[in-house]
Amino acid sequence: MAVPKRKMSRSNTRSRRAQWKAAAVALVDCPQCRQRKRPHVACPSCGTYNRRQVIEPSA
Repeated sequence: MAVPKRKMSRSNTRSRRAQWKAAAVALVDCPQCRQRKRPHVACPSCGTYNRRQVIEPSA
């Protein structure tokens, strides 16, 4: 396994870590109620998935 020969400076470490970004959550429109929902997940507002009722809708 490779081992660093020298200590990495604080500015270089911070520059490298600056590239670690959280990606925005992907959202799609529900085909039934047109609310925004995460893809491949049952819609929390109407309770449908793949145009079938799978859970009780939230109140």
